[in-house]
Amino acid sequence: MTVAVLVLLGVVVLAGAGLMLRGEQLRNPLGALGLVGLLGVAAVLAWAADRAGDGPAAAGLLLAVGAAALGGGPVATAVLRAADPGSGPHRPRAGDPEVLRGGAWIGVLERTAIAGTVLAGWTDGLAVLIAVKGLGRFNELKAPVAAERFIIGTLASGLWALACVGVGVLLRT
Repeated sequence: MTVAVLVLLGVVVLAGAGLMLRGEQLRNPLGALGLVGLLGVAAVLAWAADRAGDGPAAAGLLLAVGAAALGGGPVATAVLRAADPGSGPHRPRAGDPEVLRGGAWIGVLERTAIAGTVLAGWTDGLAVLIAVKGLGRFNELKAPVAAERFIIGTLASGLWALACVGVGVLLRT
C-alpha cells in the first residue's frame, strides 16, 4: 500500500504542476477536485498501510512537500472561484487573479514553507509565515476585495499544505 501512496502523491505533484502551468484563467475546477480526491485516497491508503521503511517514508515526505507546493495553486483558485461565483457588474472580485497579482508564486513558496516548518516541528513558524505574508501585502489589503482574496487564498492554500504533509506523516508513523 505504501507504493500506491507514493504513486498517488507523485500523480498529485505532476497533475498539480500541469494545472499550475495552465494559469489561473484556464483552470477548470474539476482539476482541483481531482487533486483533492487523489490526496484523499492517498490519505486513506497511508492510514491503512503498515509503517513504511526509512526510504519510502522519506520519499513520501518529499512527494508530500511537492504536492503541497504544486497542487495547492489549482485548489486555492477553485476555492476562490467558489467563494465568488457571481458575475456582476464590472468590479473587482475575489476570484479575479488580477487582484493581488503574483499570488500564485507566493503561494508555492508559502506552501513549501508551511510544509517545511510543520515537518521540522516548528509550528510557531506558521505564525511567522502568515505575518510576513500579511506585512508584504499590507498596502494592497486596504481594498476589501483584496483582503477577502488574501484570507480565502491563504486559508485554502495552508489547509492544502497541511493535508499533504499529513499524508506524508501517516507513512512514517
